Amino acid sequence: MFGAIARRLFGTANDRIIKGLKAHVAAINALEPEFQALSDAQLQGKTEEFRNRLAEGADLDDLLDEAFATVREAARRTLGQRHFDVQLMGGMVLHSGKIAEMKTGEGKTLVSTLAGYLNALPGMGVHVVTVNDYLAKRDSEWMGQVYRFLGLTTGVIVHGMDDEQRRAAYACDVTYATNNELGFDYLRDNMKFRLEEMVHRPFSFAIVDEVDSILIDEARTPLIISGPTEDNSELYRLVNRLIPSLSDEDFEKDEKVRAVTFTEAGTEHMEQLLIEAGLMKTGGNLYDYANVSLVHHSNQALRAHKLFTRDVDYIVKNDKVIIIDEFTGRMMEGRRYGEGLHQALEAKENVRIENENQTLASITFQNLFRLYPKLSGMTGTAMTEAGEFQEIYNLEVVEMPTNNPVARADHDDEVYRTAREKYDAIVTLIEECRTREQPILVGTTSIEKSELLADLLKKKKIPHSVLNARYHEQEASIVAQAGVPGAVTIATNMAGRGTDIQLGGNFDMRVRNELGADADPAKVEAIRAEVEANKQRVLEAGGLYVIGTERHESRRIDNQLRGRSGRQGDPGASKFFLSLEDDLMRIFGSQRMDTMLQKLGLKEGEAIVHPWINKALEKAQQKVEARNFDVRKNLLKFDDVMNDQRKVIYEQRKELMQVDDVSDEIVGMRHEVVDEMVARCIPERAYAEQWDLAGLHEEVLRVFNLDLPIVEWGKEEGIADQEVKHRVVDAVDRKMAAKAADYGPEVMRMVEKSLLLQILDQSWKEHLLQLDHLRQGIGLRAYAQRDPLNEYKREAFNLFEQMLHDLRERVTSVLAHVELRVGPSDVEETLAPHAPSEMHESRQDPAFAEDAEAAGLVRRDTSVNPSDPATWGATPRNAPCPCGSGKKYKHCHGSAAG
Repeated sequence: MFGAIARRLFGTANDRIIKGLKAHVAAINALEPEFQALSDAQLQGKTEEFRNRLAEGADLDDLLDEAFATVREAARRTLGQRHFDVQLMGGMVLHSGKIAEMKTGEGKTLVSTLAGYLNALPGMGVHVVTVNDYLAKRDSEWMGQVYRFLGLTTGVIVHGMDDEQRRAAYACDVTYATNNELGFDYLRDNMKFRLEEMVHRPFSFAIVDEVDSILIDEARTPLIISGPTEDNSELYRLVNRLIPSLSDEDFEKDEKVRAVTFTEAGTEHMEQLLIEAGLMKTGGNLYDYANVSLVHHSNQALRAHKLFTRDVDYIVKNDKVIIIDEFTGRMMEGRRYGEGLHQALEAKENVRIENENQTLASITFQNLFRLYPKLSGMTGTAMTEAGEFQEIYNLEVVEMPTNNPVARADHDDEVYRTAREKYDAIVTLIEECRTREQPILVGTTSIEKSELLADLLKKKKIPHSVLNARYHEQEASIVAQAGVPGAVTIATNMAGRGTDIQLGGNFDMRVRNELGADADPAKVEAIRAEVEANKQRVLEAGGLYVIGTERHESRRIDNQLRGRSGRQGDPGASKFFLSLEDDLMRIFGSQRMDTMLQKLGLKEGEAIVHPWINKALEKAQQKVEARNFDVRKNLLKFDDVMNDQRKVIYEQRKELMQVDDVSDEIVGMRHEVVDEMVARCIPERAYAEQWDLAGLHEEVLRVFNLDLPIVEWGKEEGIADQEVKHRVVDAVDRKMAAKAADYGPEVMRMVEKSLLLQILDQSWKEHLLQLDHLRQGIGLRAYAQRDPLNEYKREAFNLFEQMLHDLRERVTSVLAHVELRVGPSDVEETLAPHAPSEMHESRQDPAFAEDAEAAGLVRRDTSVNPSDPATWGATPRNAPCPCGSGKKYKHCHGSAAG
């Protein structure tokens, strides 16, 4: 109560921020006449002037008013669009590293040019992050006109580009890209073998469009680059056939947390089915150690059948299972569920099963975007998640005022007992709107429901358009014409569509679609007049009517749908229809409500409407949002453990790639390996008779391929452990120095660097696999009253220490064993840049002594007899063929062997 009084007296924190921005707006407006008087050349010269001032010591804030005035005038000349005052304020919020919440239709795309231009002046690069390739390409071309006019370069990153194209795009002043492309490029860069192969520059500033969709909705799924493992497709198919035989008593399903587990009876039933199918021995237990793989396959098959629904969670297209983004309704090409779930879905739908993958590199969106020294974002709906933005990303949300007051009427929800009654009421409302030529946008939560509603409208012979993942390609044109009189558009989720619904229709898109490039001016004017007349009819009918067919589990998604109506002060209306059979109502205890409504005598077709219902639903949505936040926060806590390790490894790799000579690191590793060997076999303060010199001899022979008389040394009078260590180090150093002298320093340095990077990557990949396995089972520690996160941190640290120990030993051992059988030119060829697919495959090679062969340029101590073809298989691929043909082995007898 006191808080409300204080807000009335002093205003909110948001009000105070807006008030502070208005002073800058007045200054920019005062500059407008001066900048309008400049010629194009003078306006373009401002960019060079600003850069010179920065070089002389000015900072970006000093340039803000003039830079914004420059961009506003450039946009007016190139696009015919002048930034509103509220758009200038939005640009200031972005520049200050905050999130600007701007309602739909307020021109967020144009706002980004202000902060984009100002922050591109230092030449460090600005990333504008979008939710899909279409928007990245469209915005880079559209807003690129402003940047290019002012002398800045723009680039775009879309799926399918090669490294050269990506490098050129990232080198631009402003680069448009999707969050996925940015993340995967970052991961791929940290798997490259040369600095010049990397595509990213150091991160500087990012503007994230639809920031709530990218940083919150998609943040539950980490980005993963993976490589194939062995083929298990037949086992998935065999287990999949058993699931339909289970009854409802065999499993328990919790829809709130999307989990399904076998009951005790279900486990016994599954065991019996596996035994009958010949997959498990009679009398065996499903949870025996030998059956770990069967448990995994059974659980994933159960999840695929009982938790995932076709046309809701995924669709089947071109013999593939394609995930549908639950927040945007879009197909997520190339994305796959992990841990074998995707393979279980492929078996369920009887399409080709692709191999399971093993993680080679991964990162969460939270940790990816926290790499930017300065981050900002814009969206129509962020205030409901302001706490999460602050806690996870340290981003403040500022609610921007609209250019014109919102004139939309938001009606109370109508709640029906059954889904059938609800859909009947929706169809009736659509018919009413059509009689007065009012356009209607109907939002659904899944493809299945959008097609169910489309069938009902077909029966009533009501013309309509459907926008969902099946009709992805026609998206922009369907949305653009959703505002014509009497139009009915059914959409699966409206987040991040990037195209406004303009009342009367979209003039520009009609000209482009109907007239093409060579448009006759008379026809253009005819279309303009028709669009204007249509707009007047729609305004008289009450503007766009938005109908929600059910509440989403997130309030933001509902607000995004509502926000499509009433843009730029247009009239409009919105209403949500619900039934007790909807997912949200059903999960949050509608059974009591159904009984109560029946007692109150609610008749067929009648709805209950009351503001209290809206409040109760909002509370239910808040519960789901809080739970989802906990899921994301928990994921981040675990990923932070890996993130610290990832930073160390990636920084180490970069340092190694920056130098040509890694011999100091190699020598340090070698000496550490000897120190650890001696410490194990000759413990500190141990008597000479307690020394394990035979064990030390075996270790030195295994790792360094050196047969030293270590046991004999131990018989010498008064010899100390330090003397033994010194002799081993001296012998090992002499061997490696002789090897370097034989091959030449240049070749040896190349081999050392290549092997060190290859084995580091191999070790990191194996470490990620261990962390994956650790992560899956760590939750069970809670039963022993231990905190799973602390246990994970401790175990992950121990695994990391072990990985570094193994890395030192493997590098040292491979270099000690190998013999070079190729010339420097062949070494250079082998060290040539790897294509991503080759690079991934190379990381599947066995570890330890084979690591040398994995690098493709060294081999172990084996002999090739020119007169015995049986030994030729040991010949390196780039060496001359032993048959005497003069060709390389890989182009001669080696090609048949491969």
